[in-house]
Amino acid sequence: MTSFDTSPQLNVWRALLALAVVFVMLATTGWTALHHQREPTALEASVAAWERGRIDGRRLPDTQASPARLARFFASLTQGQRAGLARRYSLAVGNMNGAPVELRYLANRAALRTARAAERLRMHDQRLSPSGQREAGRRAQHYASLLRRDRHVLAFDPAGSGKVAEVLGDLRRAERVSVVVPGVDTELLTFQRTRRAYSAPVGMARSLHTAERALAPGTRTAVIAWADYTAPNGLGMEAATAARAGQGAVRLNALLRALPGRSPVSLFCHSYGSVVCGLAAGTLPRRVTDIAVAGSPGMRVEKAAHLRTSARVWAMRDAEDWIQDVPYMEVGGLGHGADPVSAAFGARVLSARGAQGHGGYFVPGTESLRNFAGIGVGAYPAVTCADGNDTCRADLSAAAAA
Repeated sequence: MTSFDTSPQLNVWRALLALAVVFVMLATTGWTALHHQREPTALEASVAAWERGRIDGRRLPDTQASPARLARFFASLTQGQRAGLARRYSLAVGNMNGAPVELRYLANRAALRTARAAERLRMHDQRLSPSGQREAGRRAQHYASLLRRDRHVLAFDPAGSGKVAEVLGDLRRAERVSVVVPGVDTELLTFQRTRRAYSAPVGMARSLHTAERALAPGTRTAVIAWADYTAPNGLGMEAATAARAGQGAVRLNALLRALPGRSPVSLFCHSYGSVVCGLAAGTLPRRVTDIAVAGSPGMRVEKAAHLRTSARVWAMRDAEDWIQDVPYMEVGGLGHGADPVSAAFGARVLSARGAQGHGGYFVPGTESLRNFAGIGVGAYPAVTCADGNDTCRADLSAAAAA
């Protein structure tokens, strides 16, 4: 979630929770939706073409096959064959969990070039309103930025508000992997910001990656800025329910199960992103060792133990974060459950000193960022607990030694 004026947000949340019973009653009386034919998205068209495709007389594997099955398929091809598939089915390969990461980067560069060309045409399309033409220009600029040679795009879908994931560092050789999971209002046009840079996924990931390398310069690290789910738009009904988070949790788990290697993985989940991580927790691969949430509205459970994960659960909240005033409850599907920094929840509570509000947890120089970096590289003795003692570091000596 992003930082807004406090009073209107609290009024929204309280009104939504007060309407919970009405919402449930209406939902059970048979709301109807109109369904109509629509054109397939570019990604859907690419996947459909892949499903009809062949190579050396063989049918191509199902895009939803297991990552291991897809990895074996790509390993059986020559470099030229792999590159040919990446160019021909760029969006399918670029979003395919199990395809080699370098091939996904290559495929997504091809997809971004195609998307940029389309938006440049739309900038001059007289059928669009002036605002539509301006938005096309903004998208074209964002695509151009993602096409810089120093950027590595792991996932990309231009449909709707857009989805994207970017890797910092060498993911294939990393000894520690961190994944940043952002919250509300995350989309293509907010993936990276100039103002309030550290409240956007790219700024969060870059800041974390820099802090991890400073703390453990001898450790090979990679950080993923993961905006590959459809986040709620604003603080309305979608943000107060778990529907978007549930879809995001499925996508997050699919990514994690396809990551190369066996290095430990840590999740850093901001605001509504912590709802995503909470719903994903019970089915995470065991290589996910830590889940750290900041500015959380809840994780859809009453206690950390109910997440049913082997990962350590950490939580932090700045004293000036407006999220502390939302109702920590769940009624009729609205709200996200208990407060993760409360003693009753049972998470390891970290200091967020210096964060200065809801969007400041990844700002350089803050204790919140230093704590995230310590978790990311496994330097648990370096983290600072919220209560000023070592409560949050209890029973971590073996983990630190490992």
